[in-house]
Amino acid sequence: MVCRCGLLTVNKEPVPLKAIEVEVEVKDHVANVLSTLHYENKEDKAIEAVFVFPLSGDAAVCHFSAKIGQTEIVADVKEKQEAREEYDDALSSGQQAFLLEESEQTPDIFSLSVGSLPPGESASIRLEYVTELAVEADGGLRFCLPVVLNPRYQPQGSEGHSVQVTSVPASRVPYSLSFSARVSSPRRVSKVDSNFSLEPLQYLDKEQTHAAVKLAAGHTFDKDIELLIYYKDAHQPAVVVEAGKASAKPGTLMGDAAVMLSVYPEFSQAVMSSFTTKGEFVFLLDRSGSMAGDRINSARDTLLLLLKSLPMGCYFNIYSFGSSFEHIFPKSMEYSEKTMKKALKIVKEMKANLGGTEILQPLNHIYSQPCIPSQPRQLFVLTDGGVGNTKEVTTLVKKNSSSHRCFSFGIGQGASTALIYGLAKEGRGHAQFITGADRMQAKVMQSLEFALQPVVEDISVIWDLPKGVSVTHLSPPLTTLFQGQRSLIYAQLTGQSSEETDGSVMVNYSLAGHPFQSKLGFPLQPTEDTGLTIHRLGARTLIRSLESNEGEKDEEVTKKVVDVSIQSGVSSSFTAFIAINRDSTEAIRGPLLHRSVPGVGGVVASYALHTPYQGASLQMQDMCCLSGRPTNGKRIEGHLKMKQRSIRSSTLGSLFHSRKAKSFSSKEIPVASSIQTTPDTLLQLVSLQNASGCWELNPDLAAALNKTRKEVEQPKPAKVNGNVWATILALVWLHGFKSDAEVEWKLLARKAVSWLLAQNAPCITECVLAGNTLLGCNVQKETLGL
Repeated sequence: MVCRCGLLTVNKEPVPLKAIEVEVEVKDHVANVLSTLHYENKEDKAIEAVFVFPLSGDAAVCHFSAKIGQTEIVADVKEKQEAREEYDDALSSGQQAFLLEESEQTPDIFSLSVGSLPPGESASIRLEYVTELAVEADGGLRFCLPVVLNPRYQPQGSEGHSVQVTSVPASRVPYSLSFSARVSSPRRVSKVDSNFSLEPLQYLDKEQTHAAVKLAAGHTFDKDIELLIYYKDAHQPAVVVEAGKASAKPGTLMGDAAVMLSVYPEFSQAVMSSFTTKGEFVFLLDRSGSMAGDRINSARDTLLLLLKSLPMGCYFNIYSFGSSFEHIFPKSMEYSEKTMKKALKIVKEMKANLGGTEILQPLNHIYSQPCIPSQPRQLFVLTDGGVGNTKEVTTLVKKNSSSHRCFSFGIGQGASTALIYGLAKEGRGHAQFITGADRMQAKVMQSLEFALQPVVEDISVIWDLPKGVSVTHLSPPLTTLFQGQRSLIYAQLTGQSSEETDGSVMVNYSLAGHPFQSKLGFPLQPTEDTGLTIHRLGARTLIRSLESNEGEKDEEVTKKVVDVSIQSGVSSSFTAFIAINRDSTEAIRGPLLHRSVPGVGGVVASYALHTPYQGASLQMQDMCCLSGRPTNGKRIEGHLKMKQRSIRSSTLGSLFHSRKAKSFSSKEIPVASSIQTTPDTLLQLVSLQNASGCWELNPDLAAALNKTRKEVEQPKPAKVNGNVWATILALVWLHGFKSDAEVEWKLLARKAVSWLLAQNAPCITECVLAGNTLLGCNVQKETLGL
């Protein structure tokens, strides 16, 4: 639904947002982010500005305040409709007001309304949130400051509102951005990388456990800001206890101590070598218009690697979707040379030509298919966008979580974190984001390795606490553990012990029939001052868990979410932050008109002037409503009518330059991608592998190895089968020339080794030596796994 509710100047207009300052404090694997937005109204009339911006889907917004002149107003968290009415009443009374609210459909979009800023007045808005840092494949911790908000496609026939795209070149963004970060950890900070140029890392102590970094000059607003933080020996299980708020009542969430348990499993090599050879692997690929170009090319290459890496005996199918959806087979088929070749033939012709992003339809179709006995279903979702019905999609995945695991991938800048994280969380899988120069193949193959790991079962968390101390879990039960991936559990500790000062926690689980147990002791008194970070993350986790319940519209659930949100000061879909300057009482005259201006971090915002209609210099533009907020209908002097919260969306630097915004309908506009794809010798060799794992000795293999057919055939030992020789050559080449991309070919190489061992072929050592000589490598037989 698109509603017409604003006016847009055709000429460049003064912009109320002047500067943004972002300060990040990273403590181990948790970040506290403080953003300050400076506004100045250079108009000769009072304005209302509405800025819409993205945040990480798992962020906990915990503070919002405004400073006008020397007056600072700290916002309160209130039930959303109550906050909206107070905001409208304040503007009607001539008071300055500020409203911060989370989208009801997707928790990674916020709108900030700056109401009635007088002519010549300045205001500073402070927004604070806390978030966990994701663990990357190389062990780094990823912090992302979203500055790109892509369109959220609204499926036809569903309720809600879509978000449109308009163009704002990065060179025309009229405000400045400063970004700095301080990093601390019990372990040494090894390095900090970024997709932006950074000033040299500054260590703040001799042990190098505290460091500071900031953006170098000359950056542009064309992509999200990412930091990759590396600690020495970082990923160890740990328990952190945080004291409650002194002014809060004991026995409440904020009055009691909070605890964060970090589980980081490391399974033995013997257990990890027992990869499953069973499963139903379903790949769901976004083929909407925005996937055009490098993204769809990289996705095709990734599907090639996936199909070559599947184990014999499993089942698979490939779905693709846009405004409609397609599947290669009517139902999942057994993996064989025939079915693999048929799938690859179709994949090769796939284009980004299916229109919009109707992800709910193919998901419903996949879940309607009966599961195959003894073949656990693993779903891989690859998409570059977001949808307006995120909660409906994640609820569907959660409803079917007992029958499958879901691995999700966000491709490119601006992919919805709420959708990608939500799919993986509700589907008991793992989420990855592929941005900048990241290779899609590497990240997807890592998740396939997770999917092939034996399933962790019978997970339990048992607390051993002194008498008088009890524990209440804030996190939902832990259902998934992966090798090398961290899981966090939050809990509330109630009561005190006059004798014992320590507690312990035991995590039990079984893997491939082997029981595992991990015990951690911890002091009940905090060892350091962490503020209320753990309390807020725990509250956020509890709120998200309640919101995702199937009965989320139930009044009792809604009331509990509102209570937790207000008590903790953490945002939710049912609450909003409201701040009112009750000292300002000047009445406002004239109709409320909206303008579009470049907004927070690459998002277009609208602002309104209380001024008579100026039809000669303004043109009507469609504006999109996100929250679906009804009009208030109140009348004040000059017939002031508060209209729906309205937003615009934009990416900066690489978007489309047009004077008139286009509707984001069933045909999405292609967005230029920055994902790297070049002609790849690795993929050339991989494409020749058979489903069984072997390569054939033929001219195509010789060409992939950059040799003639005669050069490849001549060194083959006489007693050795041609396919055995070809397979050893391929393995030697992979280890000798593509060791840096091992994560991409590790699984298909493992399949090749299994095939070789099953042949019980003679002269393996002689073949490896001859292969090294031919290819100019020095790969040991043991390195190949033979």
